[in-house]
Amino acid sequence: MQYRRLGKSGLKISAVSLGAWLTYGSDRVQEEQAVDCIRKAIESGINFIDVADIYARGRAEEVVGRAIQSFKRSDLVISTKAYWSMSDNINDRGLSRKHLTESVHKSLKRFGTDYIDIFFCHRFDEETPLEETVRTLDDLIHQGKILYWGTSMWNAANINDGVATARQVNAVAPVVEQPEYNMLDRGFVEGGLESALVNHGLSMVVWSPLAQGILTGKYNDGIPAGSRYETVDWFKDHLTEDKLVKARAISALAQEMGTTSAALAIAWTLKNPLVASAITGASKPTQVDENIKALDVVITPEINERIEGILQNKPVIPKHN
Repeated sequence: MQYRRLGKSGLKISAVSLGAWLTYGSDRVQEEQAVDCIRKAIESGINFIDVADIYARGRAEEVVGRAIQSFKRSDLVISTKAYWSMSDNINDRGLSRKHLTESVHKSLKRFGTDYIDIFFCHRFDEETPLEETVRTLDDLIHQGKILYWGTSMWNAANINDGVATARQVNAVAPVVEQPEYNMLDRGFVEGGLESALVNHGLSMVVWSPLAQGILTGKYNDGIPAGSRYETVDWFKDHLTEDKLVKARAISALAQEMGTTSAALAIAWTLKNPLVASAITGASKPTQVDENIKALDVVITPEINERIEGILQNKPVIPKHN
């Protein structure tokens, strides 16, 4: 396993991590199966597990919490998030002092732990003063309930304002942003976010490095039974013919390289120096092994040129001696 430093902090996390979105705590993956995946990940050297309160309405945190009880807590880096509405209560949402404080307490109870390593603001809150959010997170850090905080899907302007506010009130600043980033969805990161992260010394831990499974090649020849396409409504609009054409070409290149399309796709995200970890999903322990194979993939300048040719719809003819 490779470990990378998180921003300017002293924390190091596994380059490949395990996420609970759309899997753990849901009907798609039974708890015993989820626990097996989590155990396999930790035993394979993955120390970073990413969750959120909204994942299966808190059940994902509970499953992860039960799974980690047999491991040494200090060996793990556990993250969670808050922002999305968790009930009909008008205050059970957003990044207000009330909601953040109550969310952290609820997450700690679900995890069965005393602290959260990284706490993410799951989106930017236009309705709450940024100073209120930053001061609350700073208080939670001083209370020892969270150790670091970060953002998720905050744009460059949001990041700039968040860091500036932390400095103005002498509070702890964010150390990490969690955006969507993969071969097929790169505009948010490469459209200005990267420069803000560089300026402030933040890392990224990226979600959906496999583009919701499209880059595994599972949809190359049609829709498999029981796939996300059949169970997640919004995914139908996400699975376009343009993406499938690119996924098929990436699969062919991966086969030529002697690896899997999933490993190549994850390796592509990890070659970005700002990426501290690629958050992967796994519904079977074998998928943990498949994801970790990305660490063995070497993307040479020539391979990178061919990948960009595929992604830009300008195929590069490989050179042969």
